[in-house]
Amino acid sequence: MASNPDQAENQPQIVNLKDFRKSKETIPVTFHRRELDAILRVYSRMVAEGEWRDYAIDHLKDRAVFSVFRRTSEVPLFRIEKNPKLARKQGAFSVTAASGLILKRGQEIAQVLKVFDKAPRLVRG
Repeated sequence: MASNPDQAENQPQIVNLKDFRKSKETIPVTFHRRELDAILRVYSRMVAEGEWRDYAIDHLKDRAVFSVFRRTSEVPLFRIEKNPKLARKQGAFSVTAASGLILKRGQEIAQVLKVFDKAPRLVRG
């Protein structure tokens, strides 16, 4: 009886699990729509105030980063990061200043973005 090549392809194969995990492409971390909406809401307000002018979004294998610039050629003023590995510890979201100082961390993006809210000022007439 002749062997059919199509049948050979459909036969189960034994694969080393370690090799399979290494060969599998890792999906980068991304911002969900709700998270990106919150970030862009703050971004548009700061652009309207003339403080920010440009942004960049990076989807890396371990975190997603939204970088904010005053000018395109400069280093980012702030980085809004989502790191799922920190979700159960300090919180998946953080805002980092250009100096590297972490301004705020948390579980919810809305709470972390409150770092950009301006405190009310006393206006004397």
